[in-house]
Amino acid sequence: MFTIQLKYIKIKIGDTVNITLNKNDEVVMRLVHYFITKKGYNPIILHGAKDEIWLENSENDYEIVRIVTNYIHNDEQLNIDLFRTKQIVKKIKNKTFSFRINTLSIFLNLGNNVHLKDTRVKNIDLVKLNSWGDLGHYNFIIDTFPDILEVEHPEEEGLALFMKLTDDINDRNKEEAIKAEDIFSRKRPIVTYALLISNLILFIAMALSSKNMANLDAITLYHFGGLTNYHTMGSITEMYRLVTSIFLHAGLIHLLCNMYSLYVLGPQVENFFGKKKFLLIYLGSGIIGNLFSMLYQADNIISVGASGAIFGLLGALVYFGYHYRVYLGQVLKAQIIPLIILNLFIGFAVSGINNIAHVGGLIGGYMVTKAVGIKYKTSIFDNINGIIVLVILVSFLSFMILHN
Repeated sequence: MFTIQLKYIKIKIGDTVNITLNKNDEVVMRLVHYFITKKGYNPIILHGAKDEIWLENSENDYEIVRIVTNYIHNDEQLNIDLFRTKQIVKKIKNKTFSFRINTLSIFLNLGNNVHLKDTRVKNIDLVKLNSWGDLGHYNFIIDTFPDILEVEHPEEEGLALFMKLTDDINDRNKEEAIKAEDIFSRKRPIVTYALLISNLILFIAMALSSKNMANLDAITLYHFGGLTNYHTMGSITEMYRLVTSIFLHAGLIHLLCNMYSLYVLGPQVENFFGKKKFLLIYLGSGIIGNLFSMLYQADNIISVGASGAIFGLLGALVYFGYHYRVYLGQVLKAQIIPLIILNLFIGFAVSGINNIAHVGGLIGGYMVTKAVGIKYKTSIFDNINGIIVLVILVSFLSFMILHN
């Protein structure tokens, strides 16, 4: 349930409805109905925000839409309101890890002493509204919401209108709740477990073959599918090494570090994307990480390990977290990105770590995720663009490797 308290109307969704209507109430209800049910905005609950409604949609040109019914008497009060709005938007921007937030402030109760000279103040567009038709006076609204004036005037009036619009908003909120449950509910990470077992089985097989579990020799790693520039580029039949090397590890510590990381990150990514997309992200990240590695790797070096694929999972979480930054913005900023920076720093500081593969896997994870898309967030157009960019990236890396 969310509650919106205005000066002239009190909306309680999912609870008892108390309503007092005046001339502005219908406009307010229609605005809330349009932005929530037609444009996918969600209410932002702000403590102390009286006589105003804040709506958020990170996918729209206006990430924030603000509907203000508070009476503003003069220019000084308007300036105070703008200052307060900027402060709240700044907090939202920090919380959601957004670099820029465009805000639309719609005022329904400006006094005659208010002179709205500028309609844009630092990414905040200002609109004075006396009736629904006034929306047509602002080109930036029509450009962003071209269908807003096409919304039919409701036949219902008074309480009947309020109940209809409230029911529509409730239905939309139920749909969003179902989608959120589908995305965030915990599922059994079968693919993650399968990958863990596969890496373990291969390591045991290599250890038995070399009779040295602590550190495996280069010959064993090569025969089991380790990545080498000379052999991989020398024949198309050796390209399988781009995949097999992801499942191999040079020693017990190497295995344990990577498997622990996979155990922690894998279930989250698999939960958010599903089994098929998770596997594509994991393998795609590992392959792209290996391609990056081949650009700088000497011909006599054997490269193995799942770390490129694991960094790809971090890249996937960055992409997912950005699109769900209302939910995960703070986690993205406080946990995921610092974790990436720390691991990259360790990789550059400690010798023997193939940090180029880590960087490549991180980029690969982000790009593969862009191509496979996020459920309920990615359009077919976005998928196609992601696939095109991914193909260009892989083609470029392959060309550079062949001509290196």
